[in-house]
Amino acid sequence: MRLTILRHAPSLAGGRMAGRRDVDADCGDHAGLARQASRIGAGQLGAGAQVVASPARRCRQTAAALGLTPDRFEPALWEQDLGAWDGLPPEALPDLGPLPPHALARHRPEGGESFNDMAGRVIPVLQALDRDTVLIAHAGTVRAALSMVVGPAALSFAVAPLSLTMLRRAGDAWAVDCVNLRAGD
Repeated sequence: MRLTILRHAPSLAGGRMAGRRDVDADCGDHAGLARQASRIGAGQLGAGAQVVASPARRCRQTAAALGLTPDRFEPALWEQDLGAWDGLPPEALPDLGPLPPHALARHRPEGGESFNDMAGRVIPVLQALDRDTVLIAHAGTVRAALSMVVGPAALSFAVAPLSLTMLRRAGDAWAVDCVNLRAGD
């Protein structure tokens, strides 16, 4: 089984943390969208393949811009709840100091969820997939998928807007084919 995850187009969050806020996407990069649609085979998905998306407006808009109609919208794929950090500019986030990946994965912003919490709701959805799937989702969703292979070190991966990450599963074993394949690459 092949899992292709496309992070939504850049969010129109004014440079602030979007998290669970339902913000629009900038789907104006028509060349980039066409390149990614070609890579995932939009319009030519194999027989039995499915498209699943986060219900976030930015994911819905990205799917539409790609010419994809999701078979379903999966609430568990929403981005990490950043709690008190949601809506802040990145420079206003608290400095947590150097944390090893496992400690960072457990850190929970006030009123929000940790990476481990978010991965705990995303991973069962991914493990339940039974056929080739394209997900339109968030950076947190991508990192949760990567954590099935590399654990909390997945937090170290860059995940650009409109980038592709591809994994394969054989039985219960997952392998990473590529990470952060950008629209301009």
